[in-house]
Amino acid sequence: MLKAISSHVFLNHRLHPGLLDVFARAGAQGVELFAARQHFDYTSRPHVRELEEWFSDNSAEAFSMHAPLYSDLEMGRGGAPVVNVIHSEKSRRIEAMDEIKRALEVAEQIRFRFLILHLGEREDMWGPRELEHSITALEHLHAFAGPLGVRLLVENLQGDVARPAHLVEILKAGHFRDIGVCLDVGHAHLGDGVASALSVLSAHVRSTHLHDNNGDKDAHLWPGDGTIDWNETLGELKAAPQTPAGVLEIHYTLGDSVEAVGEKAKRAFEMMDAAGKR
Repeated sequence: MLKAISSHVFLNHRLHPGLLDVFARAGAQGVELFAARQHFDYTSRPHVRELEEWFSDNSAEAFSMHAPLYSDLEMGRGGAPVVNVIHSEKSRRIEAMDEIKRALEVAEQIRFRFLILHLGEREDMWGPRELEHSITALEHLHAFAGPLGVRLLVENLQGDVARPAHLVEILKAGHFRDIGVCLDVGHAHLGDGVASALSVLSAHVRSTHLHDNNGDKDAHLWPGDGTIDWNETLGELKAAPQTPAGVLEIHYTLGDSVEAVGEKAKRAFEMMDAAGKR
């Protein structure tokens, strides 16, 4: 299992090589870049070039990128709408796909493997229209990402559209054989459980988001700080048809110092290595 971490843990900071050094020293083999302009400005060629130079000089790879959730510099706090590729209004769907394409263009400089994509918001309900909009968005973004060498991964969410069974239906209905799934373990724990989600999605899982919670809210805690059985969960992930990468996705509001993030990431990676062996 490739050990990786999302830059989301440093969302309150401008992402720079010093922060990537923290990940590398902790033992990260890969990084997921979180596309939020105030943190990682994917529209700034100098910022992208700065990070590309770091990846060129280090063994940790730019494994994946999380698609933008907002297009502004405040994560929607100033009133900017969510980037929603299945919104009921066509203009909003087009704007959302255009924003994601701006982020995908980073692959011209930083070669990353996967783009992690959300389908819908929590209040979006599942139905024929949502299925149609999901297929249309994936077709459009797949066509744009392919020449850049990037594969799309859809993420299971707490909203109705992105439940495990619905993601499988979307992939099958759209005949998306090379679009996979990023299994978010924390989200699964808040639903029917990790084992249930994995039983539905295992053939499609190519990456994961690893974080913990107590079954009550999406807290994005460090593994071991909630109620998920990590030895069992990681053992099942390692036994999946294609062992996915393990990407730590920890919330930036937990208050950890930069040094503490490095220490906790190192312990989490050690746990990932040991899981399933006893």
